Amino acid sequence: MVSLRVLTAEDWVLWREVRLAALGEAPYAFKATLADWHRGGEERWRARLEMPGAFHVVGVEDGRAVGVAGGVPGEGGVRELRSVWVGPDARGSGLGDRLIGAVEGWARASGGETLTLAVLPGNAAALALYRRHGFVDLRFDGVTGERVMVKALRPAGGGR
Repeated sequence: MVSLRVLTAEDWVLWREVRLAALGEAPYAFKATLADWHRGGEERWRARLEMPGAFHVVGVEDGRAVGVAGGVPGEGGVRELRSVWVGPDARGSGLGDRLIGAVEGWARASGGETLTLAVLPGNAAALALYRRHGFVDLRFDGVTGERVMVKALRPAGGGR
């Protein structure tokens, strides 16, 4: 059974493990590369987890990270879903749904009005996952080739 674990700065080793696994297994899914993240020591890994207002969650099975997602605050009521990855052995288990749900919950609880994300070209599985969660196309970035998607959020407690 995969459990979800919200990361703190003290979890930087687990964050490093899952981030490197994601970049190594699915380089087509991220703008950052494995080489980008091999630079820097503990401070670099902690910095992402210490970002003010950010939220990072991993799926853990038998003591090892098998999936990850993050959320970062943007301007106003915008929150951004980032770094979503589910390892090959956990795909099809619903972990992606649970990770996105956790970030959506954080976005609402932190006052988010919309949740945005960007998908690199050719990542059809990610597009299907995001569309299933109610994300719609916002724009196409002609420079990076990314598809930017958005989802309107209801505040925590179900009000409008």
